[in-house]
Amino acid sequence: MAGGAIIATADTARIEAPVTMKAYLMCVFAAFGGFFFGYDSGYIGGVLGMKYFIHQFENLPYPAAGATASESAYFVLSSSNNSLIVSILSAGTFFGAVIAGDLSDWFGRRTTIIAGCGVFAVGVALQLASSTVALLAVGRIIAGFGVGFVSAIIILYMSEIAPRKVRGAIVAGYQFAITLGLMVASCVDYATQNRMDSGSYRIPISIQLVPAIILATGLFILPESPRYFVIKGQLEKAAAVLSRVRGQPQDSEYIQQELAEIIANHEYEMSVIPQSGYFSSWANCFKGGLSKPSSNLRRTILGTSLQMMQQWTGVNFIFYYSTIFLQSLHTISNPFLISMIFTIVNVCSTPISFWTVERFGRRTILVWGALGMVICQFIVGAVGTALPNDQNATRALIAFICIYIFFFASTWGPGAWVVIGEIFPIPIRSRGVGLSTASNWLWNCIIAVITPYMVGENKGNLGPKVFFIWGSLCAVCFVYSYFLIPETKGLSLEQVDRMFEETTPRHSSKWVPHSTFAADMGMTEKGHEVIPQHVEEKSFA
Repeated sequence: MAGGAIIATADTARIEAPVTMKAYLMCVFAAFGGFFFGYDSGYIGGVLGMKYFIHQFENLPYPAAGATASESAYFVLSSSNNSLIVSILSAGTFFGAVIAGDLSDWFGRRTTIIAGCGVFAVGVALQLASSTVALLAVGRIIAGFGVGFVSAIIILYMSEIAPRKVRGAIVAGYQFAITLGLMVASCVDYATQNRMDSGSYRIPISIQLVPAIILATGLFILPESPRYFVIKGQLEKAAAVLSRVRGQPQDSEYIQQELAEIIANHEYEMSVIPQSGYFSSWANCFKGGLSKPSSNLRRTILGTSLQMMQQWTGVNFIFYYSTIFLQSLHTISNPFLISMIFTIVNVCSTPISFWTVERFGRRTILVWGALGMVICQFIVGAVGTALPNDQNATRALIAFICIYIFFFASTWGPGAWVVIGEIFPIPIRSRGVGLSTASNWLWNCIIAVITPYMVGENKGNLGPKVFFIWGSLCAVCFVYSYFLIPETKGLSLEQVDRMFEETTPRHSSKWVPHSTFAADMGMTEKGHEVIPQHVEEKSFA
């Protein structure tokens, strides 16, 4: 590569080095970032149902020994506090995800994630110190900013360093880490639920610091994204990182050819999407018509709406409010245990997606997953409404909630994250992924705000009828995924760009790459000198 000579290729099968165990392990560790996202989302549902927490934060006296259900009905967290405490985290993550895209372009993907861990730790410290709703809410919104940084950029980072043949499975590992976090949070809540001191809620809160410290420490060792260095024009660093993550010598043809393809794609996209300033670069996310499948506007709408749909499935109703919901049925003696079972089903189901997302593709699992969720949701709603006080009906209700979780965890849970990491061209990729993640958290926040009013016994009191709403929204997800989700399985991020230009979502699974960007840009002659025109700093003379 000395002197700027890079050997490009026109062979679509040779634009990436063979997969190595080293690449796997790097991506697997990065996926660990999902753990504290999942833990932070999961622990709060159990804490809100703990007796000491209700006593401390609502200033309510404990029910008398032997009090009946009606006599102790007053001893609950108010719907307004319930809504505020859960949703305020999502509000913070929304804004964190929006600004994370800019930070990752300015300072790097890895640096942004490390900064997110630091912000998150500050928020956790404030939550630990809290004994009032006000300070707890402040801590959760600050922690939310950190989670927003991590949840947006970890997907971008993994998508940019993962080998294309296993990229879907690797990014699905992020969702698996989320489910592990949810399960561990549920187990910790189960262990501390009966403590009658501040340890009941402070122990679950404090454990969040452990995964944040592990992730931040590990990222000091992992490399930066090679595509970030290409954007900055630091091609020597980009080549060095590719060499490290692909396990090949820096002067290997594999490294040169993959780097040439990334550079060529960047040059092509920059010629189509010129960058003329900060605000115009944001405006680029919304350029192009709705009728053109490859337009930036279509891709931004696809990413943001896909994450909205993931929240519309209603899964976070289960993980945020299942304990409170099950308590309201008055037919379950240990709702904490059932909530823990839900998270275990979630954990055990997610690894299935490691295989299905690469075997059957993103589009296929999203279509069939939505259909499975529709059926389960309507069965839960019908059974719970028709037989509200029947023990056998309650068992059936719990069983179909578990089956519904299986469908979500093996399809929409990981699938939505995989797709948003793949669909954006490099000039708007960081902002596109950030906006998509922000959409997830915006709808997460909306659902967290309104759900207590939908199912609260002194509010909407929908009970199991709420599953008719989630089932109807899952039906929308089914139609949406059939008509609008493209198939990106087995393609490099650069080939995904070409696929958008040449086919439609319904026919995308049949599309086959037929040339490389390097060939189209005239870079395939041996020793071609690459001189980028649209980068901030040139590394090759």
